[in-house]
Amino acid sequence: MLRIYYDISAGNACSYLRQFDVFNYTRGGMVILNPGGRRHLQYLASTAFIASLFAAYLNAEKVPVWKCGPQYVNADELRNFSRSQMQYILGANPSSYSFLVGYGTRFPLHVHHRAASIPLDGHKYNCSSGRMWLTTPNPNPYNITGAMVGGPDSDDRFHDIRGLPDYTEPSLVGNAALVAALASISTSGGSTVDRNTMFQNVPPLNPVTPAPPAPWKPNI
Repeated sequence: MLRIYYDISAGNACSYLRQFDVFNYTRGGMVILNPGGRRHLQYLASTAFIASLFAAYLNAEKVPVWKCGPQYVNADELRNFSRSQMQYILGANPSSYSFLVGYGTRFPLHVHHRAASIPLDGHKYNCSSGRMWLTTPNPNPYNITGAMVGGPDSDDRFHDIRGLPDYTEPSLVGNAALVAALASISTSGGSTVDRNTMFQNVPPLNPVTPAPPAPWKPNI
């Protein structure tokens, strides 16, 4: 059973790397995991986490490489993939936007989020009267610090417009993946995602070679 899951994980890990031409990349370096879709960053963050987790598993098993078809690939390539995608989210992209609100010097100011965009001015707004805050060109009165928005399109273009939620709306699934990915690539404290040695309790992929039998002696 472990072999089945390993083979699936290894195949997925191979598909993330550019040299195997499974997924397209934008000119700015973002992997497109949902072709024709939108809100690419939530898929990107999830994949960066999975790639980093698989690299941590290989490290725990003291296996520096894994096999992609006829080739052997170093686990460092997976770590580099994960880091490059996180760097893209944090500002290393053609628009120089950090898609994490509050991080860096340029981040979305018109986030599609009701609590961040409607001021506390003593008035109660319903969906109809509150629409004025959706369409105003003014920045949000409050920053939803730490939230990752939907992100750019497949041409690296980003529109900081509140009325375009595919670009500016944060999601729970995307931000959960972001936290996991950032934690997994962190080496603070000299450790990685396997700080609690969760992989140490996973049975070896291959059976342990039994100890050699004791020397045989004739019974006389």
